[in-house]
Amino acid sequence: MQAEQGRFLIKRCTACNQPFWYPRALCPFCGSPETEWLESPGEGEIYSYSIMRRAPGGPYAMVFVTLDEGPTLLSNLVDCQPDQVRIGARVKLRWQDTEGGPPAPVFALA
Repeated sequence: MQAEQGRFLIKRCTACNQPFWYPRALCPFCGSPETEWLESPGEGEIYSYSIMRRAPGGPYAMVFVTLDEGPTLLSNLVDCQPDQVRIGARVKLRWQDTEGGPPAPVFALA
């Protein structure tokens, strides 16, 4: 991810040209070990979501975001009220500090 530098990296297979997330050694589409890193601007749209109302710090939204490059990932949606979340809404990557670890990728409405 290179989160410390504010870079969000995904993988792309050089055999079938499919981008994918989460990073792994083999392409999940064709099984090729020939992959490369691709820097993503972290823009996409909400594919699905769930509002966590009973969780500590809730309510907050967990979202599946489909990046413009194609992969879908699960993350938190920050800086918005639960009633503002909509499927198809455009979102942009942000970095959120964590306790003792690298920053975590989260999303905010674009």
